[in-house]
Amino acid sequence: MSRILITSAIPYINGIKHLGNLVGSQLPADLYARYMRARGNEVLFLCATDEHGTPAELAAAKANMPVDEYCQQMHRTQAKLAAGFRLSFDHFGRSSSPQNHRLTQYFAGLLAENGFIEEVSEKQVYSHADGRFLPDRYIEGTCPNCGYDKARGDQCENCTKQLDPTDLIDPRSAISGSTDLEVRETKHLYLRQSALKDELDAWIDSKTDWPVLTTSIAKKWLHDGDGLRDRGITRDLNWGIPVKKGEEDWPGMEGKVFYVWFDAPIEYIACSAEWAEAQGLEEADWKRWWRTDAGAEDVRYVQFMGKDNVPFHTLSFPATIMGSRAPWKLVDYIKSFNYLNYDGGQFSTSQGRGVFMDQALEILPADYWRWWLLSNAPETSDSEFTWEKFQTGVNKDLADVLGNFVSRVTKFCRSKFGEGIPAGGELTEEGRKLVADLDARLKAYAGHMEAIDVRKAAAELRAIWVAGNEFLQTAAPWTSFKTDPERAAADIRLALNLIRVYAVISAPFLPDASATLLEALRTDATDWPKDMETALSTLPAGHGFAVPDTLFAKISDEDREAWAEKFSGVRT
Repeated sequence: MSRILITSAIPYINGIKHLGNLVGSQLPADLYARYMRARGNEVLFLCATDEHGTPAELAAAKANMPVDEYCQQMHRTQAKLAAGFRLSFDHFGRSSSPQNHRLTQYFAGLLAENGFIEEVSEKQVYSHADGRFLPDRYIEGTCPNCGYDKARGDQCENCTKQLDPTDLIDPRSAISGSTDLEVRETKHLYLRQSALKDELDAWIDSKTDWPVLTTSIAKKWLHDGDGLRDRGITRDLNWGIPVKKGEEDWPGMEGKVFYVWFDAPIEYIACSAEWAEAQGLEEADWKRWWRTDAGAEDVRYVQFMGKDNVPFHTLSFPATIMGSRAPWKLVDYIKSFNYLNYDGGQFSTSQGRGVFMDQALEILPADYWRWWLLSNAPETSDSEFTWEKFQTGVNKDLADVLGNFVSRVTKFCRSKFGEGIPAGGELTEEGRKLVADLDARLKAYAGHMEAIDVRKAAAELRAIWVAGNEFLQTAAPWTSFKTDPERAAADIRLALNLIRVYAVISAPFLPDASATLLEALRTDATDWPKDMETALSTLPAGHGFAVPDTLFAKISDEDREAWAEKFSGVRT
């Protein structure tokens, strides 16, 4: 048994996430966690809400709520939606937790002690009307590049040009709308990432099994242009983790908080401390996952994220860990994803474009979405969601292949053999061929799942479903029943056992359908198949079963057209 630590990129608190966010981190992480548990491994699967920074304050202000209350409410909402999609987190934490406060301040203290934090004087925009320095996103104005009049102080959403607040024409406060601004000098803390460049470079070079997408992004940030830059880790905000050196105050940093991208990855560690406390466990129980001096040397740590998060997880967070000079666990494997686009454009949380998690579950159960998103995961390049592709994937894969097999087998058996699995004779020639084929395919499927090749795993699983339908067509028990009922019974007994196998091996993709099938077969035998001949004789003759309702309903053209129309505009 192995020990697997899994984290998915923690989502911002500023609203409900769209399907692109879901497939870019949380959903494939859940697939891997479910598979690893099914193979008997000890798994700790963690996620949380990212609750600090400008987006949280702006979203709370827009909702006319205190930021702490807004974050608490949105955490409940995101946790509920995660459960709706059957994301099997061992704990879904919060970056605003006391545990994360303590750990963030702890790491800052160690980094300062080891010479990896520097105080830097810089110029920032101060708003007289608001009585505060304004972070980049709190400043709006006209983009000097394209003329867009709602560009932010860090980037123009219209032309995507990177900006500084002082670049904006006619800048104004995003809080009050005031133009009474001036540039003042202030001090901030910077993480001296450049001092750790060689260590980071060597560490990344050692990860020869990482996806090309992950390493190429990391190397680009390390070497392009001026190379790895030092990064500010504090901000002038009211909401966040107060700047301290461990438990001590930090002179000159009064009233400042740590930058969200410094404290957010540390929440992965803090989340495990939250989990342990919630379970009534000891400090040692979570440290054995994270401290190499407390048992974490035999842990395999796997992270899941979209490509936009790669620089922070390959450089900034590892720099924090390395610079602490303490025995904390570094990530072993980073699975990164490209973008899932929406019907000719991009999903966008800020613009409300696309299908969001709550809307998806209002339309169809989670398994429909899980299957399509995972089987079309944007691994090697960006992929695109269209309603036509979604309809085709659901109807062909889930309804016509898996659902059709279950329906044909259970209904035929009930009508010809009654309420129990028939005995029949030995495996037929067709049955032996199926066993050999499925043995090979199961090994290939497991190999893809181990390697986290999501689309290849989905394709192999579908091929396993197809093999069952092809077996039915060749064996044709409805024909052999007329002349050789023993032969028909043997084939149907095999097919009913195959439904149980489908339930077990499909569970990482389709947890609800899996549970439905196991309930219909009146079994809790969920052991992973070691060999197909044994697995396909698990349910004995006479074992009772039920005919399940339609496993997957087809999506009609009318529904597809209605949904395409409904989601063609911007979410309000």
